[in-house]
Amino acid sequence: MSKNFRSAFQFGALAGVLSILAFFVLSFFYNDPTTLSLLFGYVISPIALYLSIKFFKSDQNNGYLSFSEGMTVGFVTYSLIAIISAIGIWLFLLLSPETFNLIYDAKFEALEKGKEMIISQVGEISYETTFESLKEMSKLDIALNDGIWKIIPGLFFTIIISIILRKNPN
Repeated sequence: MSKNFRSAFQFGALAGVLSILAFFVLSFFYNDPTTLSLLFGYVISPIALYLSIKFFKSDQNNGYLSFSEGMTVGFVTYSLIAIISAIGIWLFLLLSPETFNLIYDAKFEALEKGKEMIISQVGEISYETTFESLKEMSKLDIALNDGIWKIIPGLFFTIIISIILRKNPN
């Protein structure tokens, strides 16, 4: 069974490692690399998903691809991207507490800058709840957030790519 997912493992692992590398590099240029790292994930994930599903279809499945096969290969791919990225970012933040402190401070600064707009849109109670939950933010929270935001668009892109590349034997 695992040989059937060779392309998913390859491209999922590659994209996960590239996501870690992007976070690491961005941390040298920005106090809060999380947002740009997520944007990088929105670019690399559909590319990795397309390539893993395409290679599965052409190299491992004789040119045929059902929607369910595409969804399965995509699931393995985006899950690997999310898991590898989250673990790598968490380890990086554990090894670099100053980076975590910069992110922590940047999140509070952004919340303070947008205070009036946030209160006008969702109310004082929601702002205070967000403020209190931000105080409790941990390194693992940052890593899990990154992983979750690799899974959600991964599912969306997998559906589209699986439909586009679908070809059933007649």
